[in-house]
Amino acid sequence: DENYATYGIIVASLFPGIAYTMIIYITGLTAVSKDMIEAGRIDGASGFTMFWNIILPQLRPATLIAVVVTIVGALRSFDLIAVMTWGSTNVLAYKMYEDSLFNFRMGYGASTAVILFILMDIYIAWFLYRLFKRESTEK
Repeated sequence: DENYATYGIIVASLFPGIAYTMIIYITGLTAVSKDMIEAGRIDGASGFTMFWNIILPQLRPATLIAVVVTIVGALRSFDLIAVMTWGSTNVLAYKMYEDSLFNFRMGYGASTAVILFILMDIYIAWFLYRLFKRESTEK
């Protein structure tokens, strides 16, 4: 059903995405300062307060990486669209493929590829800017 195709693609893309994100968060949890957790316990923090005020701020770099990887993966989600819906849902990657190979408009396909590249480039540049800015303020 074309009305539910987008939801099916979201569920199918969540399956590998959740596993990869969990690996990123597990790696981030190994970098959480045990001294800060101990200081929080001494100050009386526990449960949600400990998570919200002590652990989650230390997971900010892992969250930023997970968001960037997820968004870049969503921008290049051609394979799921092509296999699951045969183009009944539109994303830039599938539009590029459809314009170039089915409609024989190579210029449109190439311009769509350039737009997709610029969007991903801007987002990755923003991510790197924030990462380097944060590292320079921490030193």
